[in-house]
Parts: sequence; structure tokens; C-alpha cells
Amino acid sequence: MPASRGPETARQEPPVHGIADRLIVALDVPTIDAARNLVASLRDVVFAFKIGFHLWLAEGADELIQGLLREERQVFIDAKMYDIENTVKLAASTAAQRGISFITVHHNEKVVRAAVEGRAASSLKIFVVPLLTMFDEQNLRDMGINRTVEEVMIRNTERALDFGCDGVIASPSDNIQRIKEMAKGKGKQLLVATPGVRPPGAETNDHRRFGTPADAIRNGADYLIVGRPIYGEPDPVKAARDIISQMETATRTMVQA
Repeated sequence: MPASRGPETARQEPPVHGIADRLIVALDVPTIDAARNLVASLRDVVFAFKIGFHLWLAEGADELIQGLLREERQVFIDAKMYDIENTVKLAASTAAQRGISFITVHHNEKVVRAAVEGRAASSLKIFVVPLLTMFDEQNLRDMGINRTVEEVMIRNTERALDFGCDGVIASPSDNIQRIKEMAKGKGKQLLVATPGVRPPGAETNDHRRFGTPADAIRNGADYLIVGRPIYGEPDPVKAARDIISQMETATRTMVQA
């Protein structure tokens, strides 16, 4: 096992594989064995994987993460941290020392600032969740929030950006361009990762805000997070390649426009 690296030392970025680097496969499968098998099947196609909290509790979770890191895969820990500052700071520091690439946190000021402090000078990217993609405007009204989805996204993103985050989680149908323009107006760059990505005609599942891979690329997403449309297919490799192809086509169309 390689020695851990302190957060004060930035790790090397993984090899560049082109637009496929922008696809993050969500390992939202029931078991560690299923996750290992999916990773193995996608070994030559996908280079970044998201791990949610249900797998953290499974036996073998650490070996899964360490195996991905040994192979220089990017690891996205979907923690959605929302805890006291010291806990968040320690968690971000640990993730940085492990060589994790991305981690998600709540948009609360103290949470974001603690995560940024914990990651120190490492290359760990702190992504904020301004509003879960399972929420639409009806859900906001049910919670007593008299704002549109776009207003909530912009408000929470702007605050998180001021607190030092690197990116946000937004759906392909959100106004990503406006989010990025807001950041640019502050003299900052902001990364956007999009869950809720579904190929044309696919089931939307839990997501109330969603879009196709082409939608996400055209709207300005930097990373696409895709789970069920890949691992739920009989041939996950073909499904991943098809999504990457759609990303490439959308990118070429934008360049030619």
C-alpha cells in the first residue's frame, strides 16, 4: 500500500484520456463485489468513479477505494457532509491524504470553509450540493421556500463560492451557464458536475431535474455523473461507450457552431 500523502502536498493529476475523463460512473450497486466487477468491466473505458455512503458501510470498502487509487483512477466520494466544523475538516484532510479527487459537502458556510481548510494545498476538489436533483419547485413550496429552483441554485452556489468551494452539483437542465457566469463575474472559476444524466428515452428514476448527456455538455457541465443508465444495462461497457460518444458529438457540435 502506498504511503499516505499529507494535505500540504498536491498529488499528481491522473493521466488524461480525453472526454472520457469527464464521465464519472456512480457505483450505486448493492455490494462491494458488484462494484469491483463493474470497475473491472469498465477498466479501459472509464477513469473516474463515485462512491456513495451505502458502500462505505460494506465490508471491503477500503480495499475498493485503495484499488482505484492504485490504478490512478479518480475517486469521487459523495459524502454530502453536513456536520460540525472539526469533523468536516478532519474528513476533508483524510480524503486529501488518501488522494481522493472529489468530495461533496452541504452549502452551509461553516461546512464549506471547514472542508476547504481540511484539504489545504492538496488537489482535492470540494463540490457543494446547492439543491438535490430530486427536488423541483413543488418540493420547494412544500418546504416553505418561495423561490424558483434557479433562484435557490444561484443563491446557494454564490454563497458557497464565496466560502471557497471548487464546484457544484447541478442537473443537466439547470441554468449552468448562468451559474458559471456568476462565478466569472466574481473573477473565479467554478466546476459543475451533473447527476440526473439520462440517455434519450431512458427512465428518469428519482431525479425530477434531469437531461441527456448532450444537454449536460451543451449547458456547460464539466463532469457527468451516471449510474443506472450504465450499471443497469445488460452491457455496461457499451452503455458507457454510447454515453461518451454522445458527449463527444455534443462537444464537436459546439466547437463547429
